[in-house]
Amino acid sequence: MLVTFRRGLNTWPARLLFMFLVVMFVAWGVGSDILRLITGGMSDDSVATVGSRSIGLPELQDAYRRQLAQVMRSFGGHTEPTPEIRRGVAAQALQRLITQTALTESAEAMGLVVPEAALRQTTFQIPAFHGANGQFDKTVFEQVLRNNDLTEPRFLALLRTDMLQRQLLETLRSGAVSPDLLTREVYAFQQEKRVADAVELPFAAAAPPAEPTEAQLDRWYENHKDQYSTPELRHIKAVILSPETMAKDVQVTEEDLRGAFEQARASYNLPEKRSAEVVLLSDEAAAKTLAAQWLAGADWATIQAAATKAGGTPVDLTDSTREQIPSPELADAVFAGVPNVVGPPVQTALGWYAVKVTKVTPGTAKTLDEVRDDLRTRVIADKAADLLYDRANKLGDLLTGGVPLDNMPSDLGLAGVTGTLDAQGNTATGQPAPIPGSDELRSTLIQAAFQMKQGEPARLTQVPVEGSPQAFFAVIVEDITPPAPRPFAEVADRVRADWTHDAIHRSQEEAAANILAAVKAGKSLSDAATGLTVRHLPPVGRAAPAPGVPAQLVTPLFSLKVGEPTMAETADGFVVAVLREVQAPDAAADPVGYGQIRDALARAIANDIENVFATAVRDRATPRVNRPVLEQLIQRSE
Repeated sequence: MLVTFRRGLNTWPARLLFMFLVVMFVAWGVGSDILRLITGGMSDDSVATVGSRSIGLPELQDAYRRQLAQVMRSFGGHTEPTPEIRRGVAAQALQRLITQTALTESAEAMGLVVPEAALRQTTFQIPAFHGANGQFDKTVFEQVLRNNDLTEPRFLALLRTDMLQRQLLETLRSGAVSPDLLTREVYAFQQEKRVADAVELPFAAAAPPAEPTEAQLDRWYENHKDQYSTPELRHIKAVILSPETMAKDVQVTEEDLRGAFEQARASYNLPEKRSAEVVLLSDEAAAKTLAAQWLAGADWATIQAAATKAGGTPVDLTDSTREQIPSPELADAVFAGVPNVVGPPVQTALGWYAVKVTKVTPGTAKTLDEVRDDLRTRVIADKAADLLYDRANKLGDLLTGGVPLDNMPSDLGLAGVTGTLDAQGNTATGQPAPIPGSDELRSTLIQAAFQMKQGEPARLTQVPVEGSPQAFFAVIVEDITPPAPRPFAEVADRVRADWTHDAIHRSQEEAAANILAAVKAGKSLSDAATGLTVRHLPPVGRAAPAPGVPAQLVTPLFSLKVGEPTMAETADGFVVAVLREVQAPDAAADPVGYGQIRDALARAIANDIENVFATAVRDRATPRVNRPVLEQLIQRSE
């Protein structure tokens, strides 16, 4: 019967019947139901669902594009990320969106909201949206959004989501504290100091070895030939496109300069800034007592400890303008004070302040003529940056079309580079190769040239330049000269010097090892190091270098018991040390340092709480990913 049935399936009547059934299923919607079942209940354009919410493809595309640009900048700006990088970035962007969506849904379920007034105030306070007068500027706001490919509704939606999540997460973080036991242990570990006695065996003090024989020099040369080889050299040809190379094509008018001056007026007209050490106390008597102690010569650390003991609050004001100081009375006292002089206590709504001004930075007010050259440079850079990407696209199209670097159009503003250099960017004579542009551009171009094969076609490479518009280049390797050993006669002096240094190194190492062995056998350091000066080193901490204590000695000292020796090599020789004392810190005598460690631990605990909470909220939302749509995004971007 089964055989008969199988044969019937291959007949045309059976095939027509199945085709009819498929059409009927689709007509009644069964096809879409099956698709939703396959994708976990998601619509075709959703990349993922998180609880009752969906993450759409446009949202992921936006997050993916921004994160990929950031990743490629960290990789040196190469314009061709590998498929593996694209896939990893897409997955990371999606996971971040899933977590953010879960947090938003959780916050809304708790009844948290962002009032329109708060959203508006936060927007107005963002410095990037401020104009020359330091206030919110609608034109600047719209320009910044355009530069970041954002619309106003999209930006406000992102800001609202961020503020909503911060309400939730900052509430969690506010309860994070560091237990006293943990704080004491970490404080003791970080602030512990070690004291040692040491003897030094510098290379410069060693007796010169006997003159080497020719056989010894020949043997050294043969064993270290790679040290005397010429570096690999590559003959390259490159074109560079940057705001600097296009500067000659940019025209600057007087109107441009005046507009730029108005836009940057705030940076040329800076208010006076002052730094001050300030202590807030609850009553006048306590403030006067502390001020008198301060006037008598007590340093800031002592004053901080005294203020804390008296229930006060010590504060450092660093480079503050008058407007940045919250109390008008305190601002008047700081800006009327004489540097390094403790003034009389000042009463405010919060209490009594004792103030000592430590630094004064005068304000500046410059005219257009005074900053004309600087403005011209800025305007040229801005105008060139506007042209940069358009010309980079043209250059990329030409390279894709197989146009040789020699035949590039002269109106693109390219700078040509041709020459031979090594991996450090030096010519065969040891001079830096003349590559125009920033250090980032130079190093990226050289690195790219030494990763290419000879004859490999040029491709457009993007260079992120910190603090200025990006640059582009394309390079080819025309010839490679491999390393080759230099003849002995050419490097004989270097061979002799290296052999001599090695002999001195071995003799001092042997002498230091003998001293170490003698101390381990029971001798004192002074007896074991006859003829050498024993030096008492100052106390040194794990992360606090001390003058006169070699950095190479610090880690070994903290692994020793009192009386145990150690040995370390420095750039100048060898040192043998014996641990003499372990100094345990006193937290009561250092309330400021103890408080800083307590606060740092509290922040770390808060970070852990936030991460655990975010993970739990995300898992509870049971996120589901629409793999076909995610793959579609990845393949479309490749």
